[in-house]
Amino acid sequence: METPPPLPPAPGPEPAPGELLDGLLGSLLGDFSFWFERGLVLLNHCPDAIMAPDERRVLAEQLQLASREQAAARSLRQAAPTPMALELATLAPWHRLVLEVWGLSAKLRLAQVPLPEMPPLPPLPSLGTP
Repeated sequence: METPPPLPPAPGPEPAPGELLDGLLGSLLGDFSFWFERGLVLLNHCPDAIMAPDERRVLAEQLQLASREQAAARSLRQAAPTPMALELATLAPWHRLVLEVWGLSAKLRLAQVPLPEMPPLPPLPSLGTP
């Protein structure tokens, strides 16, 4: 039986656990911010036939509140002397809102509603040194 070839060397030093956690949280918060903002843009282009004005107002208020909460979490993360995480109870409602934004986007596209171009997604954070 032949011996398998050796594995290639790792691409670089692995980040410390705290650095990895901080990078992942930063990326996650950036994604939430992006989709909350995109949701508000979609609501501004949403006709009544897709979503009633009262529903749009409620969703807009939820997105604005979540955006403020996300900004507070980002500020706390930056001010914390050590890496931090967020509880699932905090992230779950934000995730639900992102899913609602994706659903709204799908409905608008199916109805062929003209939408502004989507800006590029936030860049992924670099972890460790190259």
